[in-house]
Amino acid sequence: MSTKRHCFSCDLKDDSKLIAEYKKYHAAGNAWPEITKSIKDAGVIDMEIYLTGNRMFMIMEVDETFDSEKKAKMDANNPKVQEWESLMWDYQQELPWAKDGEKWIALEKIFKLDN
Repeated sequence: MSTKRHCFSCDLKDDSKLIAEYKKYHAAGNAWPEITKSIKDAGVIDMEIYLTGNRMFMIMEVDETFDSEKKAKMDANNPKVQEWESLMWDYQQELPWAKDGEKWIALEKIFKLDN
């Protein structure tokens, strides 16, 4: 099975209380099962989120069935995903260079260590 990596960034509101709450939602076993199921159903085989200050980085490993437009449609039609996204937006904020409505922004790969 061939996989592909996608990397994204998003900011949290710069408030230590909100950041702590956000981290609790994402601690092992705390993400809503409907959310993790929707992620896996879209072809995401692994996902990690890293945090420094209030800036987050998400790394997704996806299989050949993953299609970002299809996932966006699936998410838009899933009330539980919409509820989660609305809740998370209480903690998140767009990057300074984000377009209107843009939350997680894809990162540009600028270096890879040659093997």
